[in-house]
Amino acid sequence: MRDETREARQAQIESAAYAVLEEKGYSGASMLAIARRAKASNETLYNWYGDKTGLFHALVRRNAAELREMLAAQIAGGGDALAALERLGPALLAVLTGERAVALNRAAAADPTGELGQAIGREGRETIAPLIGQLLEQARAQGALAFDEVDDVREVYLGLLIGDVQIRRVIGRMEAPDAAACAARGKRALALLKRLYAP
Repeated sequence: MRDETREARQAQIESAAYAVLEEKGYSGASMLAIARRAKASNETLYNWYGDKTGLFHALVRRNAAELREMLAAQIAGGGDALAALERLGPALLAVLTGERAVALNRAAAADPTGELGQAIGREGRETIAPLIGQLLEQARAQGALAFDEVDDVREVYLGLLIGDVQIRRVIGRMEAPDAAACAARGKRALALLKRLYAP
């Protein structure tokens, strides 16, 4: 199968997985139900993803792929770390409050096995947070921020950026912020961070 054909097929399967997830929750989202929704064979799903856990790991990984790539490129290329953080903040907020992340988090909250929550942790926060830490360390090396413990400043930044917005989205208490709202919140978080950790 050509790469572009496989990519398109995977996108169909993953869209079907989100639809089944929203209807049946994580425990009810069987590989067979997802295969039927995607009009794919059960064998294809098992060959490509291994099992249901592998499929949902892939969903979380794909949801965070753009952020990982953005962070990795900045870290590898150097450049103005705070300018990169200004671009990252709105993108991160948009992903975390988007329909797919909300669907995954709702399903994880209702999953008694904890498997989906573990996948979200491993493929999401535990992958992205260290990269944000490296970006903050670049900012310190460039003389833009001053701090001792990178873990502390990273938690402060994420708290300023995200606050309770994601949980309010997940429990249905707010609509997804639009691009302007994400940009404004990202700008405010960065301004406060610069004030708190001024050299």
